[in-house]
Parts: sequence; C-alpha cells; structure tokens
Amino acid sequence: MPRLLSPRTFAQRVQPAANQPLLQVHPTTIRMTTLTALRFACTLALVNFAVVAAGRVLLALYALDLGAQPFAVGALAATFSALPMLLAWLAGRLADRASARLMLTLGACGCAVGMLVPYLFPALPALYVAAALNGLSFTFYTVSMQNLIGSLGSATQHARNFGTFSVVVSVGSLIGPMLSGFAIDHLGFGRSCLLLVVLALAPVVMLLAKGAMLPGARKQAGPPASIRGMLADPAVRRLLATSSLVQVGLDLFQFYMPIYGHEIGLSASAIGIVLAMFAAAAFVVRAVMPKLVARYREERVLATAFFTGAACFVLIPFFKSAVVLGLIAFVFGLGMGCGPPITMMLIYAQSAEGRSGEALGLRFTVNHMARVLGPLLFGSLGSAFGLFPVFWLNALMLASGGWLSRRREFNREAKK
Repeated sequence: MPRLLSPRTFAQRVQPAANQPLLQVHPTTIRMTTLTALRFACTLALVNFAVVAAGRVLLALYALDLGAQPFAVGALAATFSALPMLLAWLAGRLADRASARLMLTLGACGCAVGMLVPYLFPALPALYVAAALNGLSFTFYTVSMQNLIGSLGSATQHARNFGTFSVVVSVGSLIGPMLSGFAIDHLGFGRSCLLLVVLALAPVVMLLAKGAMLPGARKQAGPPASIRGMLADPAVRRLLATSSLVQVGLDLFQFYMPIYGHEIGLSASAIGIVLAMFAAAAFVVRAVMPKLVARYREERVLATAFFTGAACFVLIPFFKSAVVLGLIAFVFGLGMGCGPPITMMLIYAQSAEGRSGEALGLRFTVNHMARVLGPLLFGSLGSAFGLFPVFWLNALMLASGGWLSRRREFNREAKK
C-alpha cells in the first residue's frame, strides 16, 4: 500500500522554486498568440476605418446635395472633431483601464447609430448629429485600437506593429471613398447611409465571437496626471504640434477635394476614385515606412512629407481633369501618408508606463482641436474668396511644418 503524504509534504513537492514560473510558455507560442491578436485587431480596424472614411465622404457630398455652402461643409468637418477635442483624453484614460473588447464594441455601435440618423431624418441638421456621433465613436474606437496595437509585443516590435496598422488604415481609407461614391451613384444618399450602418455593425459581431483573444482590462494603470503636466514636457509639445499639422493637412485635403470636384463637375464616383488614389499611395509608403525611418530618421521623413503635401496643394486648383487630380492625390499620399504612423509611434514611445492611452488621447485631442479650427477658418475663406486661397494657405501651412521638421533635424545633428 503506498504511503500517503502529509498536506505539508505534498505542497513542498509540487510547489515550484521561488525563481521558477508556475507555467512556462514557449516563446514561439507567445509570438503566435500575439500575431493572431494583431491580425484580429487589424481586421477590426480595416472594417471600421473603411466605414468612417466612407461616412465622411458621404456626409460631405450629402450636405452639398442639400444645398450647403463651403462654410457649412467646413462646419460639418469641424463637427466631426468637436466632441473628440473635448473627450479624447478621457477616452485614453478609459483605454488604459477598460478592456479593448468593451471599448471597441461601444465605438462600433456608436458609429452605426450615427449613420442611421441621416437615413431616418434626411435633412442638413441630421448630418451634423451624424458627424458628432461618428466623431465621438471614432475617438473611443481609434484611441483604444492604437493603445491595443502598442500593447501587443515588445518595444522592438512597435515599428512593425504600428506600420502594419497604418497599412490597414490605408486600405480602409482606399475602400471607403470608393464605396461611398459608387453607393451614392447606385443607391442614393439614404440607402448608402443604411449600407454603412450594416457594415459598422460587423466589428460588433466579430468582437462578440472572438473578442476574448484580445488583452483584458489592466488591473494597474499609471498614476493619473493632468493635461498640463503632460504638456510640460517639451518633447511631447513638439510631437503634438507636428502631429496636428499633419492631420489638418490630411483632413482638409479629404474634405475640400470633394468640394472642388463638385464645383468642376466631377461625378461622385470620380471624386471617390481621386480620394482613393491618395489612400493607395499612403498604403505604398506605409509599407516601406520602417525602412525609410531607419535610413533617414523621423525628422527628415516628416519634412519631406510636409514639402510634398505643400507642392500638391499648390497644383490642385490649376487642373480639372479627374486623371490629373488622381495623380496629384497619389503623390500627396506618397508624401503625407507616413506622417500619422510616425507621430503615433513616437507619442506611444514617449508616454509614461501605464499611461500610453492618455498620451494617445492627448494626441487625439490636439489633432481634433486643430480639426475644429482649421475647417471653420478655411471654410470661411472658401465662402468669401473661393477655393484657391484654401489650397494655397494649406500649402503654406504644410511648408512651415516641413521647415520646422528640418530645423529639429539640424538641431539634433548639432548636439551630436
């Protein structure tokens, strides 16, 4: 008969040594799990960003169809950013504490509700309500997604992960405008809104089915801090300023290209294809972005992006051909497409431990503050003086961003 062990002896024999983990997982298994979660997250991002990009074009063209003037369209663009400007930092704090599954589900549901409003109430005020709801939902979704991407893998994998995420965003931005343009031409504005409602709910189904593979809520986050405290860091201020200039240039291109195309008589499908050319170029440049940054460093790549974008803004008003405008949009995407992922990666790396969501939320806040002021300012100029000053002032703004980026590069080289 086997001898029974006392409870104390049994515990001593089965308990691992102090320096041994209870369960050892092979590194290959960890890499595969991280890669699976990254792929799932990127699939979610692809669907959502395509819907958001389609919704922005749809609402802008819907407003023009209802007789809105350039200032009203600029105000609509600003409405997208009003609530994100106020609540993005709060969304970042929640992203540091709540599960990614919950945050992404809420964001996707909000986007669906936003696109349902203009379908039920086809009038200009409903477009502003839809823009506000979509902007808020997009904030919670995007900040959570960016924080999720940064949390997958080690610091050495950030460039790859953020690069992959940015490529997915480019694909979504490529699909969105084309989807919106063809849907408007074949279904009309109301049914196009309903189509986007259905597509916006697809990530909800995916999250309910497989969302458990994503990281859960953090039990411990970094100590809370004020926005003023985060802005006290000069490096953070410089990154936020650069990020806002990049984002304003991208947004004004995407909002005023449809207005210009409508003014010169292009169809909705042609406008969608022109905007899709920008997204296609952004896809190309983001695929090689890690190699560009490794060879030329961030400041030089950003400076080149700014100067390329400025040149494209100068050229746009001189052409009325959809083919030429598509080529300009492609060159614009080759330049400016690498701006957001570089600034996103730098902000995440600059953030304190456990407060990456707050840092990304603050980036979102500053970007949307510029998005609110920029369309209102340029929309007023467009209503008063036409679209030529809008494009040329944007060129001047981007050229100043290029000069600032080059100056930072020279200063860093001088310190070596």
